[in-house]
Parts: sequence; structure tokens; C-alpha cells
Amino acid sequence: MTAAAGAFGPFESAGPALVWIVVLTFVFLECALIIGLFLPGDSMLVTAGIVLAAHGAAAQHTWALSACAIGSAVVGNQIGYVIGKRSGHHLVARRNGKYINIQNLHKVNVLLDRHGFWAVLVARWIPWVRTLCPMVAGAANMDHRRYTIASSIGAVIWAPVLLLAGFYCGSLLLQVPWLLSAVVAVLVTLLVIGTAAGLWSYRREMSKPIEDVPVDAVHA
Repeated sequence: MTAAAGAFGPFESAGPALVWIVVLTFVFLECALIIGLFLPGDSMLVTAGIVLAAHGAAAQHTWALSACAIGSAVVGNQIGYVIGKRSGHHLVARRNGKYINIQNLHKVNVLLDRHGFWAVLVARWIPWVRTLCPMVAGAANMDHRRYTIASSIGAVIWAPVLLLAGFYCGSLLLQVPWLLSAVVAVLVTLLVIGTAAGLWSYRREMSKPIEDVPVDAVHA
């Protein structure tokens, strides 16, 4: 473990084990449940990669986590799809909601209807769309096989790219220990603040009145 490890509190003692738990939990929630709308998934993956580098983890370790993150994303997407499917062409929005509103659900539905497979693939890189897409696809009765292929390809591209980008950037920063220490401290602090703010926003959003949103079938 490098000297940089002392800069990031809980990560110092738990190390890579905590990184695995955080990564797999965040990825799953972002892909499966509404609460994922409010979690900083992209920045979390980059931060996790840098933290692993700071702990001196081997590249194979990060590649293994990337593979598991892909699995977590795929499973999360399937659960999100099933939740949408069981809604029976209706999803629940929040009146005056920031993310879970009629306008956003309509935008995702139009995107899927026009572009189908490619919309699911690209949605992986758009934070709020990434979470809403599986539910809308299920509610709109998108072909499950096409959805699964598109969401799986998206997961293969998304999680490893961000995790490995963070890891190899962190590996370069190992040459300047004090800088790595500062970068990790700032990123972890921002991640904790972002997560806390996201959970607060989620509670605030879910407290707003419910609106029923009909979802059209996806033909693309």
C-alpha cells in the first residue's frame, strides 16, 4: 500500500474490498432502481479505479472488478426491465419532479421508439437515461432479446472504460505520491458528498405527488 492510502479514511482500512462493495452496489442500483438516478455512478467508477491504483492493486484485480461490474450492470438492467414490464404500460412519475417527471419519461420513450437497439446502447452513457431506460423499455414491451443484447454491449463498454481509465491514471500519479494523495482525497470527498446529496434529492423527489404516465409500445 502506498503512502497515499492515508489520505482517504475508511478506504485505508477496508481498501479494495470496500471498493468492490461500493462499485457493485452503485452499478446495480443505477441500472435497476429509481434511486440510481441520484447516485454519482460515472464519477464513482473513475474514483474507484484511482483508489485501487493508490492501494497498489494489480491490473488484473481491476480487470476482474470490471468484469463483475459488467455482470452487476446486466443483472440490474434485467431487473429494471422486469419492473417496467410489470407496470403494464404505465410508469409512475412525480409532479414537478426533477428527474422522475412526465417529460423525461416521454423523452426516453420517444428515444426508444425511434432508435430502439441503438438508444439502449447509447443510454448507458447518459446518467438519468441509464436508469430510466430499462423501466421504459419493459413498460413499452421492447423485444427482450434485442434489449438484452444492447444493454449488455453497453455494459461491456461503460463500466470497464471508466474503471480502467481511473486505474491507469492513478498508476501514472503513483510517480507523484503527494499529488495522488490529494487527488484521491478530493475525489472520495466529492463522491461522499455527491452520494449524500443524491439520497437527499431522492427522498425529496419521492415525497412529491404521483402522476401516472402511459408508455407507448416500442417498435424500433
